[in-house]
Amino acid sequence: MGDLLGVAVLGAGHMGADHIRRLDRVVSGARVVAVADPETDRADEATAGVEGVLVHAEPEAALDAPGVQAVLIASPGPAHEEALLAAFARGLPVLCEKPLVPDAAGALRVVEAESRLGRRLTQVGFMRRYDAEYLRLKSLLDSGRLGRALMLHCTHRNVSSPPGFTTAMLINSSVSHEIDAARWLLGQEPTAVTVLCPGPSPKAPDGLLDPQFVLFETSGGALVDVEIFVNTGFGYQVRCEAVCEGGSARIGDGHSMVVTTADGAREEVAQDYLVRFADAYDREVQAWVDATRRGRVTGPSAWDGYAASVVAEAGVRAQESGAREAVTLAPRPELYGGDDR
Repeated sequence: MGDLLGVAVLGAGHMGADHIRRLDRVVSGARVVAVADPETDRADEATAGVEGVLVHAEPEAALDAPGVQAVLIASPGPAHEEALLAAFARGLPVLCEKPLVPDAAGALRVVEAESRLGRRLTQVGFMRRYDAEYLRLKSLLDSGRLGRALMLHCTHRNVSSPPGFTTAMLINSSVSHEIDAARWLLGQEPTAVTVLCPGPSPKAPDGLLDPQFVLFETSGGALVDVEIFVNTGFGYQVRCEAVCEGGSARIGDGHSMVVTTADGAREEVAQDYLVRFADAYDREVQAWVDATRRGRVTGPSAWDGYAASVVAEAGVRAQESGAREAVTLAPRPELYGGDDR
């Protein structure tokens, strides 16, 4: 398929550094030619050993660097809208880490800007769609062997929350993955959200309402519940069980290594998402590179990113009100399949 795809990576933090490593050492068909991060020392550290890469403080300088043909956005969510619009102005295909844009109004502006172009440029980084277990569950549900899906039971646990993590971020940062996974697995849109909060865990920082129980109603009559618990203190766990008319299917129980010594047996538990979903990230980025080199855009769209932001905003309202909050989406542009998709 010709020369290597030249990629500019925006953001060299935890996620961005991992993607730089992935593009340089794991994925075939691409190379990192530019990186932008306001903390250039961090970018220098993330690109150590990467040949021919240019480091910039400003995103637009990286987009305009020689050899850039595509963009991977791994900067903080509030910076995404400006970066996406700058990429659109240059006709550059984008893999944008979630959220597309944190607020629904900004995400809709991105959808409308891409629609005006008349072609898709954006893939959103909902990596669970590339996880082997999620793909098997999706295939099973699509086959109809278990009948109609009635409920999804989801678990999302982290060891601890990072500094500055807020109660709203339990929904718009963490549960956003379950929002997209549920939409994708069921082929239905969430129509309402309710959030229930038990007494906070003693491991939660002061002021953080953690854990929470999130309930989504869907357009097809299914129910989706999510236990979100970001300060468990013991590990990163993601599980999903589909309960259907003719049976159930569960993923995420884990296939971790069990270490046995004279002191007994111990099962290893993943400590963060980069470990649990390493293969999914690899597949996601490889699929993006392969499609981009063929002149195509696949995977979760800007519309999917917008929908997740709308549902997450309703979830945050439900946190604050303690009431059931409705979800209302704008009309779907024809670029993404129209309203009847």
